[in-house]
Amino acid sequence: MAASLGAPVCPIIDFHAHTGGEHAARIWLDAARTFGVERVHSMVRLPEAEMVRRVLGDRVRFIAFPNFRSEDPRRSFTEGFLHDIQEFHDRFASRMIKLWNAPRLRDIAHPDDLASLAEFDGEWRIRHATLAQQLGMSIMVHIADPDTWFSTRYSNASKYGTKLDQYRGLRVMLDRFPVPWVAAHMGGWPEDLAFLSSLLQAHQNLFLDTSATKWIVRELGRQPRQQVVEFFTRWQGRLIFGSDIVSTDEHLAPKTDAQKAHPMGDLADGPEAAFELYASRYWALRTMFESRYEGESPIADPDLAMVDSANHGPMSAPSLRGLSLDRPLLRTLYRDAALRTVPSLGAPLAQ
Repeated sequence: MAASLGAPVCPIIDFHAHTGGEHAARIWLDAARTFGVERVHSMVRLPEAEMVRRVLGDRVRFIAFPNFRSEDPRRSFTEGFLHDIQEFHDRFASRMIKLWNAPRLRDIAHPDDLASLAEFDGEWRIRHATLAQQLGMSIMVHIADPDTWFSTRYSNASKYGTKLDQYRGLRVMLDRFPVPWVAAHMGGWPEDLAFLSSLLQAHQNLFLDTSATKWIVRELGRQPRQQVVEFFTRWQGRLIFGSDIVSTDEHLAPKTDAQKAHPMGDLADGPEAAFELYASRYWALRTMFESRYEGESPIADPDLAMVDSANHGPMSAPSLRGLSLDRPLLRTLYRDAALRTVPSLGAPLAQ
């Protein structure tokens, strides 16, 4: 399938992935090379970063990321993250931090931290962004989740807010901190390209990445092709290729629920399945961006059953619709836009 696509128009930078696991990272690298991905901008916990760099070498650059699996999660999202930002910068030359602000943070944040942490322009977010700016780092943000989630698991607006509510604090922070910002997962709202256009128009320091492959494929595939192509054309240079692939050594063997520690550990149960998992994301994204393909996505999408269980099951998949973007636009999407926000990603690979 990779051979049928051919080589991409340029070596691809995957601007948003999570390449963990000493053995799984090697399998990810095999899939990445197969589909023409030269370098990855990755999020891993600080204790794993040295191991991942040893496996992937100069192909990996790190985004400073909180330790989600810490025994003290309250500290890892507050004072601990200030420490980790500095360490990623000093030890690994990181040039970007990630602020994770999904609505479900309200489920896991300590009640005393809701105002200072769950609100995106709260005290701790400001402290994290201030340190990043002082260190010359850009900022990535996860600001919202799919519409399917807001109609189901986030239906209690008194707790989670509406989807539009998620963007109030982001607008404040975009204006307060004039560094480059990258809003992950097509800004959290691929379902509404008009809204994203208004956000990009109002904030010249904002970029979007295409990560969360199954979500992006599903929602872009539902909209008229010409409308999506016009959006990518209009915002050329502000849209960055990303996959959101998660690799973990838990993908390499069968396991019981009791053995599963990683929230995505059950997506594969052996090396071949792990390769197929990672490769399916690159195939889906490149096929969507480069071809006129129309057919079923190779990625099971449980969100379909979440909102329509009568017609979908856990292995149902949405349609994938090819956009057939032109070569100059693909070059910008695959590489040039990433270099506008993190120029060091373009450094030649070490031999």
